[in-house]
Amino acid sequence: MAITERENLLRVANGLEPAWVPRKGLFPFANDPEKHPTPCIGARAMIHPPRTGPSGGRIDIFGVEYEGVESIGGAELPTPNKFILDDITRWRDVIKTPSLDDIPWREIGEKATDHINKTESCVGFQTHVGYFQHLMNFMGFSEGLVALSEEPEECIALFEYLAEYYETIYKNLLPYIRPDFITITDDTATARSPFISRDMYQKLIKPFHARLGKIGMDHDCIIEMHNCGRCEDFIDDWLEFGVKFWNPAQVSNDLVGIKKKYGNTLVLNGCWDSQGPPGWIGASEELVRQAVRDCIDTFAPGGGFCFWASFYGAADDPEFIQHSFWITDEYNKHGRPWYKNQG
Repeated sequence: MAITERENLLRVANGLEPAWVPRKGLFPFANDPEKHPTPCIGARAMIHPPRTGPSGGRIDIFGVEYEGVESIGGAELPTPNKFILDDITRWRDVIKTPSLDDIPWREIGEKATDHINKTESCVGFQTHVGYFQHLMNFMGFSEGLVALSEEPEECIALFEYLAEYYETIYKNLLPYIRPDFITITDDTATARSPFISRDMYQKLIKPFHARLGKIGMDHDCIIEMHNCGRCEDFIDDWLEFGVKFWNPAQVSNDLVGIKKKYGNTLVLNGCWDSQGPPGWIGASEELVRQAVRDCIDTFAPGGGFCFWASFYGAADDPEFIQHSFWITDEYNKHGRPWYKNQG
């Protein structure tokens, strides 16, 4: 009897070898001629109506304005030089969470998964960009990093305030959404190294990540960490609060050594060189397809791996569309039968 994408992904989560290499990303993958269902789809919990800024970008619940960047597929970044907080000691005057009084939690939670076929796909859920990343969005990296160094107590107080808000949302929605995956998000690293020391992470950021991890585990969820850049320094800390998946597991980390060290206890979801030649618009078909094969051949043995293969470009660019097709088509040809072909 054939298994579903959902069942195959849960095999990986349970440390087993899957029937095929799962392809787990944030959204359904376009240009798939075989139209495989998406293994995991995010719930859409609309608690507060979205707002649009004067230049057409989104404004978040705190007043940070974002703008889409065409070259990275429309992904949003804070509008440059429009930061809302210039002094961490004044955060109480500036950062205000919206009221959660009279929120129809059951209605929102049940509607959040209307677009998901739960037989075919797992349900994912996350609420925010992360505590470190929130601070950077509020202040910019220069001022935000100075605040962490010079005013750690104020940063902790801000994170506590944010955590109480987000944890209220989790505790009220999880019984109705019933997600399989909880994603903790925080981009604490550059391509070369972390923005902060491991000691600073453990003292200032980790306690709040751990609180989310505990909430997820209390609701029988699989914990996933999203952290871009060379952030392998924090892996042991993640494992302490239940992380089983890491995306996008970028190649600036020692991914071969990490897989050897942790085996299937940490699923590497990614391992694709999005910033190198395989991720560049204009790369040759031969190069892109070979990169797909190399990625899968390196990380699929024994399980503990999900293919992702994100790359950058305008979504309506014909070269981007062609590039996307090459990746997906080669994944279908090489990754879907990979375990079967190993005998």
